[in-house]
Amino acid sequence: MAQKIHGKVLTLTEFLQQPETTPASEYLDGQIIQKPMPQGRHSLLQGELVPFINGAVKRQRIARALPELRCTFGDRSVVPDIAVFRWEQLPRDKNGEIANIFSLAPDWTIEILSPSQSQTKVTKNIVHCLKYGTQMGWLIDSHERTIFVYQPRQEMAVFDQSNDSLLMPDFMDGRALTIGELFGWLSE
Repeated sequence: MAQKIHGKVLTLTEFLQQPETTPASEYLDGQIIQKPMPQGRHSLLQGELVPFINGAVKRQRIARALPELRCTFGDRSVVPDIAVFRWEQLPRDKNGEIANIFSLAPDWTIEILSPSQSQTKVTKNIVHCLKYGTQMGWLIDSHERTIFVYQPRQEMAVFDQSNDSLLMPDFMDGRALTIGELFGWLSE
């Protein structure tokens, strides 16, 4: 079922032709859902994770972390809080520069739950990404100080102890991060 805007039912193609909203809207199973405006905890964790990931993989051209990037694939258009793509997967234009349109799933999707956000909707986005080739999905719940890690055809892993080392995709090249370190950023 497609969403109606001004009395008209929109397809995914028509949705993508609409002006961007702030915060971003996503097209999920025919519905247009606007993401909540990020608040302090969300913004801080997102702002720390992007350079943490890029610091481990960008220089060696292994991967690249991008915040709030629209990814359209499998009849959905989602905007993960952080989308990480292996270097060879990054869409490029004819000049070799990064493309504006990403029509594929990220290799690693990271979502940071906002207080007003549905955990079910966010989990469905992660599962959708896994179905289309994503290697790993994180759902960070800063209120509960818990991270849920999803991988294809594997049981979800829950990390909620300060010294728990988080699972990361293989391309992170042995980089380690504990729950305590990640949530410690909130106190810095």
